This record gives sequence, structure tokens and C-alpha cells, in this order.
Amino acid sequence: MGIEERGRKRPTRCVIYDCDGVLFDSREANRRFYNLIYASFGRPPLKEEELKCVLNRTVQEAIHFLFRNDRDGEQKALDLLPRMDPSETIACLKMEINLLPTLKILKEKGILRAISTNRSTAMKPIMERFKLGSYFDLVVTSLDVQNPKPHPESIEKIMQTLCLAREEIVFVGDSEIDRQAAGSAGVKFIAYKNKGIAADAFIEDHLAILNLLSGGENHGD
Repeated sequence: MGIEERGRKRPTRCVIYDCDGVLFDSREANRRFYNLIYASFGRPPLKEEELKCVLNRTVQEAIHFLFRNDRDGEQKALDLLPRMDPSETIACLKMEINLLPTLKILKEKGILRAISTNRSTAMKPIMERFKLGSYFDLVVTSLDVQNPKPHPESIEKIMQTLCLAREEIVFVGDSEIDRQAAGSAGVKFIAYKNKGIAADAFIEDHLAILNLLSGGENHGD
């Protein structure tokens, strides 16, 4: 059954999206970003297991993890961040297929669209580069909250700002961090391209969310 039929008392009024892994395939962009930091310290390129660990984290959390055995290096890496040019890594982002058509249709249906991301200063240039400003009603980054995901604060901020009830929101994410944030906020969770996490529904293509919200079957199962 569609997500609207799973115990929901109100129709969906807002879809909240994670950024990395949902709006964009950002794996290579993240790899390049942290490799640039590593290179400034004479370190070899990021290992695959390191890359996996830093995806979906805030940049501060990622650096804390990567430099966990070098606290002096950690501070120097944090000091380096304001001098880094975001365009060097943003160019590596790949927008997910059918994202823009889906966002346009949601707008036509009167459904609000928001972003909840653990990205920080890079989010503004990303929005500008891909001309996403008109596609979203609200963007909440780690800079806008005291507690980033998996804490529910960013989702709750969207809920309060847009005057929404929990039952009127679905959150689309690709990670356990996203699932935890949605669960703590009490909103429905749709897993994007990741069947390895528990979710109310699963999609492989952005357009599939339209079928879910209209009460159709989840063909991703």
C-alpha cells in the first residue's frame, strides 16, 4: 500500500530531503574534499573505509574522526576550512536523475519541499551552482541548528517554520543517520537507494515518491 495509507490521518504537505546521497551523488565530491585536506598534511589519499565513515557527517565531525589520533592536526584542519574553495569539490557533485521533474510536480501539487542537511557553508554555493533556489521552500543546514542529525532539531525547525504537523511530513534519506532523525522527530521515513535501513517505504527513483504520496504501491520493495 502507499505511504498515505499507512496509518496517516493527514495528507502529506511537505517532503524533506537529505542532500548528500539523495539530491546528489556526492561520494566523489566528498572524496576530493577530504583528500585536499589530507594533501595539505602530506597524508595519502582517503581510504575507502574512511570515506564511508565521513559520509553524512558534519565536516567538523568528519575531521574529528579523521584526525582522532592527532588533535593538533585536527585544529589545523578546522582552521584550513575557511580558506578552501568550495567550487573545487562542488563540481564533482552529480545531481540524481529525475530530481528536478519531481520537485516541479510536488510544487504543482502544492506540496512544500525542504532540505535537512549536515552540510554547512557549502550548501549555499551548491544551491547557487545548480539553481535550486526556486525548488525549495526552506533549507536547514548544520549551521542553523545546535544539534545536527541524527538529532531531530533540523526536522523540527522545518516543521515549526512551515507550520506543519508531524503527520504531514515525509523525510527522504539514504542513511541510518537520516532514519534516526526521522524516527526521533516522529515523521515518516522514505529510504532512497538503500534497502539496508528500516523505512516506511523505499524508492530507487525520485519520481516514485509521487506514486507513494498518491497512495500507490511501493514498487521499490
